[in-house]
Amino acid sequence: NGIIDHGCRIFYGVKAVRFVMASHSQLKYGARLINSYLGNNSTISCCEVLNSLIFPSHEQHHNNSFLCAALVAGQSNMAAGATIGSNHNSRGADGEIQAGRGFWPGLCVSLKHNSRFASFTIIAKGDYPAELDIPIPFSLVSNNVSKDMITVMPAYWFQYNMYALARNSWKYVDRDQRIEKDQLIEFDYLAPDTVNEIIDSLELFKKLVGQAYFRSLGKEESENNVMKMGEKLLEEKSPEIDSLEILAPNFENSKRKVKILKVQKAYSLFKELIQYYAAMELIKVIDHHKIGIREDLMLHVPARPTLTNWKNVGGQLIIDRELEKLIEKIKTGKILNWEQVHKFYNDQAKEYPIDKLNHAVSAYQKVYNVSIRNMSNEELLNLITSSVSTKQWIVRDIFESRAKDYKNPFRKMVYENDAEMDTVLGSLDDNSFIKQEKAAFKTFKKRIDEISGLFSVEKKVKTTKKVKAGV
Repeated sequence: NGIIDHGCRIFYGVKAVRFVMASHSQLKYGARLINSYLGNNSTISCCEVLNSLIFPSHEQHHNNSFLCAALVAGQSNMAAGATIGSNHNSRGADGEIQAGRGFWPGLCVSLKHNSRFASFTIIAKGDYPAELDIPIPFSLVSNNVSKDMITVMPAYWFQYNMYALARNSWKYVDRDQRIEKDQLIEFDYLAPDTVNEIIDSLELFKKLVGQAYFRSLGKEESENNVMKMGEKLLEEKSPEIDSLEILAPNFENSKRKVKILKVQKAYSLFKELIQYYAAMELIKVIDHHKIGIREDLMLHVPARPTLTNWKNVGGQLIIDRELEKLIEKIKTGKILNWEQVHKFYNDQAKEYPIDKLNHAVSAYQKVYNVSIRNMSNEELLNLITSSVSTKQWIVRDIFESRAKDYKNPFRKMVYENDAEMDTVLGSLDDNSFIKQEKAAFKTFKKRIDEISGLFSVEKKVKTTKKVKAGV
C-alpha cells in the first residue's frame, strides 16, 4: 500500500506499509517505514519510522527510531541510537515532534513529545526527560546532568561548526538527483524561514538579558523597560552581560533552569547575518539585471517592504498568506485537481526571487531601523561591501573548523604520522570543498570591487553635474 517515485532504491529486508517515497530516496537494511512520507534525496537505513512527514535531504542511518509522529523539515541527520519521541513516556496518547530544517539530534538522544525545535538545532547526547520548545535557530542544546539544567548556545554553528553548515548547504544542491526539479527546494541556511527565527531571537535576547539584569538587582520592571535595558546592554556590548545568569523559563516543561550561553556573541552574529542576507539579495538583483547605478537598483527594491511569515512546504518556502489562499480555494472548490495545485507551487517558485528580496529588505529595515530606499549612495555601497568581510570570516571559519580535526591529538593518535593521516583522511590543503570556497571568495570579492567601482563612478558624475549647474 505504498507509492514509490522514480529513482528510488529499496533493498535488503525492508518493511514498508502505507507510505510515500519521493524521487531518489532510499530505504534499506531492514528499515521500517509505516504511515509516513519520505522526501526527495533522502535515506532511511536500519531504522523504524512511524507516522512521520519527512522533507527532502534527510539522512537516517544505524539504529534509531521515530516512535511517535514527527514533522522533520529536511536537511536533517539522525545519529545512532536516537529516539525521537518515545511512545512510552506519557500516560496520554502519542503526541508529535516538530523540527525545522537542519535538525541534528546527536548520539543516543531521547526526546519526549510534544517538542518543537527551530531550524538547525543540534542536540547533544543525552536523555531529555521533559518536553522542549527551542525557538532559537543554529543552537546547540545540551542536558547538563551534573548541574541539573539545560544549556542552549545560540549561533553554535557559526562559531564552531561552519565547515559542516556550509558544506551541507552545498552538498544538498550537488546531490540533488532529481531529473526534473519541478519543486523549488531551498537549501541555503540563510533564507526567509531561518531569518525570521533570527529576528525573533534578537528580540528574545533583549528580553532575556533585560530580565537577567533586573533580576540581579532584585528588581521587577515593566516589559518595556526590560526590553530597553536588554537592547542597551547588547548594543553597547556591555561586559556586564557576562556576569548575568540569562535564563529562558519556557524552553523546557520543567522547574529546572534553562541557561542561554554566549548571548552577546550570538546577538552580534545574528545582526551581521541579517545585514549579509540583505546585501546578498541586492547583489543577486544587480547581477541578474546587470545594474550599474543606484537608481536602477531602486526600481527593484520594494517601496513599502513588509516582513512576511513563511512556511516550509515539503522543502519549498511559501508565504503564509499565499498558502492560506490555496487552502481556502481547495475548500471552496475553486481548485479542483492536482494540476491546479502543482501550478500554484510553480507560480510561487517563479515569484520566490522577488518575494525573497522583499523579505531581505524588510528584515534589514526591521533589525537596523533603516530604509534601503532612503540610503545615500555611500550608505548603499557600505551595505553591499560589508558582505565581503562577512564572507571572509565564513570562509576562514570553514577552514579553521575543519583544521581542528587535523590538530586534535586524540584524532591523530591512531596514525603513525601526519603522512598516514593525510593518506586516510585526505590532506587538509587538498580538501576540495575548502579550495572551492576560497576560490569562490576571490571571485566574489572581485565582483564586489566591480560593483563598488560602478556605484562610485555614479557618485562622481553626480558631483560634477552639481558643480556645473552651480556655475
